[in-house]
Amino acid sequence: MKRTATAVWNGSGKDGKGNLTTQSTTLNKTQYSYKSRFEEGVGTNPEELIAAAHSGCFAMKLSFVLGGAGFTPDSLEVTSTVALEDGTITSSHLVLKASIPGISADKFKECAEDAKANCPVSKVLNCEITLDASLV
Repeated sequence: MKRTATAVWNGSGKDGKGNLTTQSTTLNKTQYSYKSRFEEGVGTNPEELIAAAHSGCFAMKLSFVLGGAGFTPDSLEVTSTVALEDGTITSSHLVLKASIPGISADKFKECAEDAKANCPVSKVLNCEITLDASLV
């Protein structure tokens, strides 16, 4: 399986602007700029998209891990905070709030750590990955 995305950028790094389109067209000429990346401008940015990818990938991987252990989650809510420092992504911090009927705290932690280590996005990120996981 392969997936594609296209970026178009016009102008200088600080004053230019661009757009992103994904194969599925979920992003369809979605704007991004210096302001949306480094300030609070309208549009998306690469770090936000990496955070979304990490949250989604981790949640799905955890669902598979839980299924393999005999559990079906009612809900998995995952937030990823990606840090960009001095031009380098240095960390992705995952916060998980999970509702999983019948699971023990130890089994929950084991499954969450497995998903953190083995989701495809975690494997590709070259940064510190941390996890705060709680059952709700």
